Amino acid sequence: MRLTDLQDVLAHEVKDLYSAEKQLVEALPKMAKAATDDRLRQAMEKHLEVTREQVRRLEEVGRTLGSEVTGHACEGMKGLIKEADGLLKDNDPSEALDAALISAAQRVEHYEIAAYGSAVAFAKELGHHDVARTLQTTLDEEGAADKELTAIAESRVNQRAEA
Repeated sequence: MRLTDLQDVLAHEVKDLYSAEKQLVEALPKMAKAATDDRLRQAMEKHLEVTREQVRRLEEVGRTLGSEVTGHACEGMKGLIKEADGLLKDNDPSEALDAALISAAQRVEHYEIAAYGSAVAFAKELGHHDVARTLQTTLDEEGAADKELTAIAESRVNQRAEA
């Protein structure tokens, strides 16, 4: 996609985020299934439902902006998911794998936080306040997911993996 102005950059960011979220809808069930910690599995399953809603919101944002959200592949998310898939292929379910899955999931969350943060800033600059609010909702959800993963890791998973 040729970028000529900030509107193009925002449209590109939304397409990239849409692709990233769609990839996560496919990846999260495998990660959740591999988790041995119930709280971790439940958090991943909950985030899958949240991610499906985020996909719907991005479709809405695309319509509001008059741009198509499909037709782009987020290479960054592909790489993050490939790393997580490697963990799943190389390891049997265990407390150690749970700790590694949390780390992989947090890398995903941090990638999304960066992308949504930029998209919110672009939308605000362009005066797309409804779009900015919609994207901010998702940004807040990603931050909450990251904090929940940290809490799970620090309260139980890391200690169990250490044993």
